[in-house]
Amino acid sequence: MVVVGYQYSSGDVVTDPSLPITGVASTINFAQLTYQHTFSLFDRTANVQFNVPYTWGSTNGFAEGENRSRHISALADARARLSINLLGAPTLDAAGFQALRAKPRPIVGASVLVQAPTGGYESDKLINAGTNRWAVKPALGVIWPVRPTWLIEFELGAWFFGDNDNFLGAKRRQDPIVSSEFHVVKRVRPGFWTSLDVNYYVGGRTTVDQDLRADRQRNSRIGGTVVFPFKNRHAIRIGYNTAIITKSGGDFDSFNLNYYSVWR
Repeated sequence: MVVVGYQYSSGDVVTDPSLPITGVASTINFAQLTYQHTFSLFDRTANVQFNVPYTWGSTNGFAEGENRSRHISALADARARLSINLLGAPTLDAAGFQALRAKPRPIVGASVLVQAPTGGYESDKLINAGTNRWAVKPALGVIWPVRPTWLIEFELGAWFFGDNDNFLGAKRRQDPIVSSEFHVVKRVRPGFWTSLDVNYYVGGRTTVDQDLRADRQRNSRIGGTVVFPFKNRHAIRIGYNTAIITKSGGDFDSFNLNYYSVWR
């Protein structure tokens, strides 16, 4: 599967939400190309995903009491993810998959996502497209069918960050961020579904050299998603989300549009 995506965000948003910036007003565009391949791993359904993003936009805000602005247009950090179903979804042929769709059962899966420091980065700039550090996020997810056409999904994961050794001439470290997602999904027909989406994440306090910053995040967002298939192997996904709890950054609105193309 190939996914071409676009996201538009406006408000208190920067490419790295833990940066020491206040009073942020941004408009950020984010385009990405994703390749995903599904396969059998130890007789379990698995997939691997590679994502290359590009971002452009403008940010205004205050850093150390001084008003600053920055326009960026560059590649952001690339990502790779491996996911595998641990319970409830062995490798299936087409008939078995249709039977599972007609009578869904609980599914448990795990994933690991790796973000590489491939994005554009200028060490003398506070705001960049890339983060100049590695990051990894292991996660565990559950799909629980309430009825054949109603599902509840939940994911619990944690981001772990490497150090940025060249943050304005200093070393920047960040505590892990524990994240959770909750989705109520309504299946309309095969491939056509909608969902109510809520997340909550906490942590991520940063230290620059020996200076411990007061930027611990405790944020939550809510939104909705619609996926509409057409011509058997294509689909459009539309989503919108906004902040409901904001402790440090993250008070912005976001709209996204994705096109999916599947073959084989």
